[in-house]
Amino acid sequence: MKIIIADNMEKEVVAEIGKLGRTEFMPKDLNAALSDADVLIVRSATKVAEELLARAPKLKIVARAGVGTDNIDKSACEKRKIKVVNTPGASSNAVAELAMGMMFAISRRLTKADSGMKAGKWLKKELTGTEIDGKTLGIVGLGRIGTMLAMKARGLGMNVIYYDIGANSTAMGRKVNLEELMSSADFISLHVPLLPTTARMINAEAIGRMKKNAVIVNTARGGLIDEDALYSALKEGRIAGACLDVYPAEPYSGKLCELDNVVLTPHIAGSTAESQMRIGLELVEKLREELK
Repeated sequence: MKIIIADNMEKEVVAEIGKLGRTEFMPKDLNAALSDADVLIVRSATKVAEELLARAPKLKIVARAGVGTDNIDKSACEKRKIKVVNTPGASSNAVAELAMGMMFAISRRLTKADSGMKAGKWLKKELTGTEIDGKTLGIVGLGRIGTMLAMKARGLGMNVIYYDIGANSTAMGRKVNLEELMSSADFISLHVPLLPTTARMINAEAIGRMKKNAVIVNTARGGLIDEDALYSALKEGRIAGACLDVYPAEPYSGKLCELDNVVLTPHIAGSTAESQMRIGLELVEKLREELK
């Protein structure tokens, strides 16, 4: 059994994977390494397209150390009967914590306070913030991450409403339709996959329903938001702000970087030491089951 680890992983995880078979870690020539590989492990950097799969005639499993599988051509894998596995739950807490942290950052204007201090400016009078206690959080998608975020928000005194096509959890908050969520929430946090039905779900029409003090938080997929519509609304003050960790194309350096009422991070929601270790170890367990 030959296992290729194409992207960087913790050394402890690499050691555990090494117990499952002959392992090559981040080979210089990936195409050559795949010629006799049985398993390919990736994170988000390596794009598993049909062209890459053609280099791996023996491949049985593509394993993604992370939540989504956007970088894997699942249709091409299905044609070749290559199994695709991932680790959907391992980074949930890390993502929920970042979403919560972003709400604090924009409410208390922490990024401007920090940059001002480092530039020698004492902006005390200019940085009156708002509290999140008592505010309404609207969660779009009450899956693993949405549920964890709801628990944290309720613990901090927020009112939680949510929209989900399947979930029904009175313990996490009040279920509403999407239109009510958009018009009622002070913070709107997105936690749904990017599908034809969700692409650009935050568009000019949806933004038009939002309160003037509303803040959009996106730690899910960049394609959920119409960037032009968001930019216009933020620039014109029709909504209060946005906190984004994901973008339609990455790395991102677009026009949202011009605005003061936006908190931007470079796709780091799942990037904690604890999360990365959980992701790796969960992946090892899944591979162990698949390779029995």
